[in-house]
Amino acid sequence: MSDQHSECPAGLQRRSVVSSFIFSVANGCPRVALFRRSDKVRTYRNHLAPISGGIEQHELPITAAWRELKEETGLTSKDMALWRHGKPYTFSDSSVGRQWTIYPFAFRLKGPDEGGSGEAAIKIDWEHEGWSWYDPNQVVDDGHFGGVPRLAESLRRVWFEMGMNDDASRALRSGLEQLKTDHSSGSHELTSIALKAFRDVLAHLEDDPKWWETTRIAAWHLWKNGRESMGSATLNALLAVLADIDKITSQKSEKPQWDRILTVVDHHLERRRETASHIKDAFNAYLQEEYLPVFREQGKNTLTLLTLSASSTIRDSILDAFASLPISISHLDLRVLESRPLFEGASMASSLLSGFESKFSPSSGRHLTLSVYTDASVALAAKDVDFVLLGADRIASSGSVSNKTGSLPAVLCVKHMSSSVQVLVFGELEKVAEPGAEDDHQPEENDPMEVMSAWVDCGIKGVNVLQEGLRGGHPETSSSHVEVKNVYFEWVKADLVDAFITEDGTLGVTDIYQRALKVKQRADRYLGPL
Repeated sequence: MSDQHSECPAGLQRRSVVSSFIFSVANGCPRVALFRRSDKVRTYRNHLAPISGGIEQHELPITAAWRELKEETGLTSKDMALWRHGKPYTFSDSSVGRQWTIYPFAFRLKGPDEGGSGEAAIKIDWEHEGWSWYDPNQVVDDGHFGGVPRLAESLRRVWFEMGMNDDASRALRSGLEQLKTDHSSGSHELTSIALKAFRDVLAHLEDDPKWWETTRIAAWHLWKNGRESMGSATLNALLAVLADIDKITSQKSEKPQWDRILTVVDHHLERRRETASHIKDAFNAYLQEEYLPVFREQGKNTLTLLTLSASSTIRDSILDAFASLPISISHLDLRVLESRPLFEGASMASSLLSGFESKFSPSSGRHLTLSVYTDASVALAAKDVDFVLLGADRIASSGSVSNKTGSLPAVLCVKHMSSSVQVLVFGELEKVAEPGAEDDHQPEENDPMEVMSAWVDCGIKGVNVLQEGLRGGHPETSSSHVEVKNVYFEWVKADLVDAFITEDGTLGVTDIYQRALKVKQRADRYLGPL
């Protein structure tokens, strides 16, 4: 959901800028760096400010934030990590002839244990006279503090602790940390984690006079600052909860009915367990109605499937659908990519094997051939496949799908190898994102050691040289730069997908687009005016 510019007052120029707050969070004592602008800058001379700068045409705000940080402080991803996004907002300042749209970000300095240099890495340029650490809770918007206009407002959008009581903010921080560090759960499980964290926050807001605003702010942060790459499901689930809470509070009452509000979240958590069963039924129906007649006509006795990563929904759907096929289709040829770097595919294969042996006895007449392929051998795995089954971590309004890296090569290979293969995407409708999510999507870079650990364990020659280069090596004597890429998700374009298997049945691209419009309408209502 991107914020729209308000109508610009006559005589003012629109400017979109990033405001990047640098935090040190060591020893449980968070501090924020504020920089005193020099008298050489155009606006707000000698005022305290974060690192700010304009967003260039066709540039994403986060790209502008990293660029400005490097230009004005020398800091890069070696010394900092993106910590939080803040919700953009717009205000006008006639004194400088501008209408500003602010995109706030919070970055966390890395310490020596993470390969960073801490505050020693900060080298300010001509735009600043100096800088100091401040208690973020003491930053205020008044003339005595000496900040740029709306400084505290921009800070509050990344430092939500300013507007929440201690118990609520602690619950939100805990939930965000759990979402950020969980790299084994899928988006369905992560959304349940987000809903539980949301309930924990709500439980501490009963005496908050601004509880409704605080509730929606918490929802926004769980969506944007947990695992945004998998955040569409979280957004939809939270919007559904907010809509139900809104219905309760719209009823005339002296005070919110807090027990009913908390019960709403419990109800949504319970209802999520039913979704996987509906998706299994949809896949079963799809095979029975669309492809069983073809199988019979061709006299086929083998169902050949290719999948990757790990999905309990896909696992159960495969086994249930195979069981429902006539005994004439007696053989299941199942191919699973290993899914580096965490090898979720290997775990998936193990789970499928155990499930098959539990479901089908040796005398059942059913047989399984299970093959685990390296990701690099996907072209070999693609030969004679009937269906590719993909999960979905995000579904764009266009019908494009963000899923585990390796999905696109798998789809391209099977499409090249067979004109009759079908690519099916399994996903709850809550994974459909609002329009524009595909353009705003940023690759999720993860710990390179997840990739390199296999090299280290195998004793690959020269790994120590790469590790040294990755840590920065000897910058005073070297001009080289080393990166080991560990991107978890990639997009599969809509024209490569044949159908979406959802709890509402088998859907097409038009259905997905209509769903995305509904997501935007609800998001604008509950998260727009914050």
